[in-house]
Amino acid sequence: MKGPLDGVKVLDLSRVFSGPWAGQMLADFGADVIKVERPGRGDDVRHQGYPMPVDGPASTTPPHETSSFVAMNRGKRSLTIDIAHPRGQELVRRLALEADVLIENFKAGDLRRYGLDYSALSALNPRLVYCSITGFGQDGPYSHLPGYDPIFQSMSGLMSVTGIPDGEPGAGPVKVGYSVSDLTAGFYAVCAILAALRHRDQVSSQGQHIDLALLDAQIAAMSHIGMNYLASGQQPPRTGTSSAITAPFRAYACKDGHLMVAVGNDSQFKSFCDAIGLPELAHDPRFATNPLRAMAQAELSAQIEPALRARTVADWNTTLARAKVPCGPIYTMEQVFEDPQVRHRRVLGRMPHPGLGSMPYIRNPVHFSGTPIQEGLPPPMLGEHTDAVLAGELGLSASDIAALRAEGVV
Repeated sequence: MKGPLDGVKVLDLSRVFSGPWAGQMLADFGADVIKVERPGRGDDVRHQGYPMPVDGPASTTPPHETSSFVAMNRGKRSLTIDIAHPRGQELVRRLALEADVLIENFKAGDLRRYGLDYSALSALNPRLVYCSITGFGQDGPYSHLPGYDPIFQSMSGLMSVTGIPDGEPGAGPVKVGYSVSDLTAGFYAVCAILAALRHRDQVSSQGQHIDLALLDAQIAAMSHIGMNYLASGQQPPRTGTSSAITAPFRAYACKDGHLMVAVGNDSQFKSFCDAIGLPELAHDPRFATNPLRAMAQAELSAQIEPALRARTVADWNTTLARAKVPCGPIYTMEQVFEDPQVRHRRVLGRMPHPGLGSMPYIRNPVHFSGTPIQEGLPPPMLGEHTDAVLAGELGLSASDIAALRAEGVV
């Protein structure tokens, strides 16, 4: 079955996380994504993360496929081109001539010196949607600076609200445990690309340039935290696992681990109190409303903690779920993939890989009713599709490709 983006051609010149994440999502949705990589080395994340294990028969000696690379590059074809070489630049221009979308995350202005910037390529293909993802954007005093995810976590204010509260052991700002700024920018990129394609196809017949900065995207993704500050003028505090605006809303220690409890309203609080055997707390005037409970969190937790420590995480999870109180265990990654709901939703899949035999992957979480996501190509080995792309997309002969390879162009 064809995907919702069947017929859309994407030229992915990006590397590391943000751009490849966007390209992978478009591939999941049915687009034909050609990933352009440096000959010999490829995308930097081919050299980051953990080596992927071989599982079952593999048709070739496996290269050093890494967890970081396969996480971001499912569904693509890999073509190696040296874009610093004039003939390599010409190959990219020819591919862009037939593309609907181009994704790049070079530093601002870098591709201009190769004649591969938006101005140059849109002159050849006015329908091209050209998405540039950078740390700080195409303009402004920081536009020339490089950056990685922790920089944008810190400068967006995210780290200022993440971590143990002041005055408690271990207090201080903490980095989120994954590359949240990269992936957030990737999500915004997909939204912007789809909007630009719709505008091109339904309104203008013209493509356009998308200028997306990781810093901007991460600030935008913190919308309600930013608005809390703009409304109050007060720096949002670090609250650990708890909430500044409602309670009980935090991780609690149980007999054998921790349980996250998220009581969002007064009726849930009454159900919670009944379930843990402390119904009187629901009638205590100190805890009558969410705002009051948020201001009296220390007193409230002192009442709740002894009860929760007396039983296991599984016991409380079952009891509170039965009472319709939102809660959940704090899983390790092993426990994530063993959870019956996660297994039922088939979040974890397996696909054949030419170098690894069979490899696990985390499925796209979107469930379309009419165009379900199909298992596409596995993450490509470096340059795996170079000959096929050059022959199929550009009509080059075997001798043409051999000559390019001899020159180091591909």
